[in-house]
Amino acid sequence: MALDALIVSTGVVALAEIGDKTQLLAFILAARFKKPVPIVLGILVATVINHGLAGALGAWITTAVSPEILRWVLGISFIGMAIWTLIPDKIEEEETTMGNKYGVFGATLITFFLAEMGDKTQIATVALAASYGTPLLVVVGTTLGMLIADVPAVFIADKFADKIPMKLVHSIAAAIFAVMGVLTLFKIDKLF
Repeated sequence: MALDALIVSTGVVALAEIGDKTQLLAFILAARFKKPVPIVLGILVATVINHGLAGALGAWITTAVSPEILRWVLGISFIGMAIWTLIPDKIEEEETTMGNKYGVFGATLITFFLAEMGDKTQIATVALAASYGTPLLVVVGTTLGMLIADVPAVFIADKFADKIPMKLVHSIAAAIFAVMGVLTLFKIDKLF
């Protein structure tokens, strides 16, 4: 049972993270800063903290918040993220300022942690921790799943950063967030 928690958590989050906003964020951060090691370390620390909190609160949250309210919050959040992503100049300026102020590691840690708040992989961590009753193994598994999906994105972006059309990346990300928001609001969860 304990090994199941680790394996299922790793697999579910690795699959859920493909094309997710945090994977896109990892790609954008790598393209912007071109320093993959501090970005990967920032992702690791942000994920451990974020999923650690989610795992610790898993049982409580699943009993305190109705699925209907959670669905609306997530749907509106995805649509809000789509709108926010369509304002690339301001986002890019803030990311650059944050990178200059906190360094690449600090900028990655902060932006990745905030992007994971309310994300489907964070919600999956909460649900898996409540279901298996082994939050530590679930957090280890979900963290591994995040790294399996996001680390390759960081190294691909670093290699091809000069050839990446950032406006196109922002437009695609916004479209994905908007679709996820609509699907969430209309209870179409079989597609993601």
